[in-house]
Amino acid sequence: MSNSLLDALTAAELHCPVITAGHPEYDHYRRVWNGIADRQPLAIVRPQDVEDVQKAVRAAASSRALLAVRGGGHSLPGLSTCNDGLVLDLSLIHSVVIDNAAQTVDIGGGALLGDLDRATVPKGYIVPAGVISHTGVAGLTLGGGMGWASRKYGLTIDSLLGAEIVLASGDVTWTSPTWNPELFWAIRGGGGNFGVVTRFRFQLHPFNGIVAGQWIYPMEQARKVLSALRDRARQQPRDFAMSFTASRSGVNVTAVWSGDAGLADATLSPFGTLADGASGGLESLSYLTLQSRNDVAFAWSRRYYAKGGFWSDITDQAIEHIIDAIAHAPAPDCEIYAIQLGGAIGDVADEATAYTGRDAGYYWLSEPIWDDRTDDDRCIEWGRTTGRLLSDASIIGNYVNEQGDTGSNIARDAYGPEKYQRLARLKARLDPNNLFRLNQNIEPHE
Repeated sequence: MSNSLLDALTAAELHCPVITAGHPEYDHYRRVWNGIADRQPLAIVRPQDVEDVQKAVRAAASSRALLAVRGGGHSLPGLSTCNDGLVLDLSLIHSVVIDNAAQTVDIGGGALLGDLDRATVPKGYIVPAGVISHTGVAGLTLGGGMGWASRKYGLTIDSLLGAEIVLASGDVTWTSPTWNPELFWAIRGGGGNFGVVTRFRFQLHPFNGIVAGQWIYPMEQARKVLSALRDRARQQPRDFAMSFTASRSGVNVTAVWSGDAGLADATLSPFGTLADGASGGLESLSYLTLQSRNDVAFAWSRRYYAKGGFWSDITDQAIEHIIDAIAHAPAPDCEIYAIQLGGAIGDVADEATAYTGRDAGYYWLSEPIWDDRTDDDRCIEWGRTTGRLLSDASIIGNYVNEQGDTGSNIARDAYGPEKYQRLARLKARLDPNNLFRLNQNIEPHE
């Protein structure tokens, strides 16, 4: 197969070099975000344009090679790289073009959230997205996309107006509510199963700044903090967003207000008085600062695992599991994270997109982070065990982007039987040989 793939890439006459072992930049470009995913692809291609993407896809298909599509490289299980196959690195396709008249933005499939935010926020616009600026726009969007603006403006996919996508055949098409609508339904939550998205078009939303509060409480106060936080968060308006992280260092609570600035203090300050011993406070920080504040903690080449799910609310049982899990965490940065959902996310009918979980009040993650490879087994086991316990209170559905494991049940459990069958039928029509299988895979089935 190796000769077949390399021969096919040579015959394709790409506009970009084919990077293989021995190339001076091979080790640089084979790296991805999660340090666990230390793979050795046979070839890496960094297309300069859509035509290069088409040629690379056709070369992989004709040679029956394993194909990994890399947007930002943030796939938790390392699905944006592979051994002995082709990595299609989209990082050079990263343009951002704003149409002020239409209030839309077109962004390349290799762009990062930071690229999107830096282009839109200074102009008074926002697209709801994730919370780490070096995350890829493509992977985040195709799974659903949630972050600080989601309670106000919905998931990232709820602002998606259309997308340019290279199919398994190598053909390029556009998909939108009125053109290839079934494909448009599928890519809003169905992951990278249906092709390589080379361009997204998003609706822009007005943005006038935020006020944020951040407080750290001692872990001994976790039971009181999380109970009070749950109660105070329930009736907040859509201009309010909140998350918490529990780790050995304590319970870190972040509350964000994007509405009338005169109401910020009264809305946010109570989250600094959930229990005794809090440190922190309110500040008027830029959205760009908020979006990048976790970039170092979630730096490239650290080691990651995650297992997540949806809660209707934070139950007393979940709080007890959190306290016990942190007490037995094998590394300092093993954490449990939850972000409040609701608001505009629930305005879209669950059946309107492949994404499932519109009724959830929170998304939670059991998320060990560590640096020493000798800690791999115990950190991953802690993440899995904690995830199983926190799943006790979870509701149906899941978010495919935040799963460190792979397997046929991940997608089936995320979408439920009816949506999964609908996705599988489309997969059978567009990608019958499952070329795009390095993802939380939907197997083609009529």
